[in-house]
Amino acid sequence: MTAPATPSILLHRGDLADDVVFHGSIAVDTEAMGLNPHRDRLCLVQISAGDGSAHLVQILPGTPSPNLARLMADPSITKLMHFARFDVAILQHSLGVTVAPVICTKIASKLVRTFTERHGLAQLCRELLGVDLSKQQQTSDWGAPELTPEQKAYAASDVLHLHALWTKLEVLLHREGRRDLAQACYDFLPTRARLDLLGYEDPDIFAHRA
Repeated sequence: MTAPATPSILLHRGDLADDVVFHGSIAVDTEAMGLNPHRDRLCLVQISAGDGSAHLVQILPGTPSPNLARLMADPSITKLMHFARFDVAILQHSLGVTVAPVICTKIASKLVRTFTERHGLAQLCRELLGVDLSKQQQTSDWGAPELTPEQKAYAASDVLHLHALWTKLEVLLHREGRRDLAQACYDFLPTRARLDLLGYEDPDIFAHRA
């Protein structure tokens, strides 16, 4: 058996390098100091073109990231995410752009894998791709000035498999006749993120209660 290739991980401090160009679709993930975009700053944005390499953009406090912002707002680039509701919200809050178009593998899984409640990225990669992801660094300090090799490897792993995962899930969406429904959910995500940032996560304006 051939050993899997070691992924190429490139770290960019402050912003994506000027000479990095993407086409078509990219996998995107974020790491922050916590789960409250108003309180917890964005620390890292991971990007992969699905080619076995990952670009890690370390966000520096007080330093703009115009190249990254343009990429996230580029309507010609589809952003593949897992639990895009959070990633879109913190990117929009931190970069001041509307992040679109977006595809969320977690939403796809919930729409078609109704036989399970296991929709986490690690579970999906294991069950659909036969890939085991380590979550050991998930709660580490992403605001540290220097990231450890373990943090970089963990961050990269969250985007390296999203293209393959979406390929599997899109087949299931078509099979179950829910691809159009999924797209409607994806198109709504930037607005859902704006509602969350305005505090409409609770109370949920879509809930039936006084």
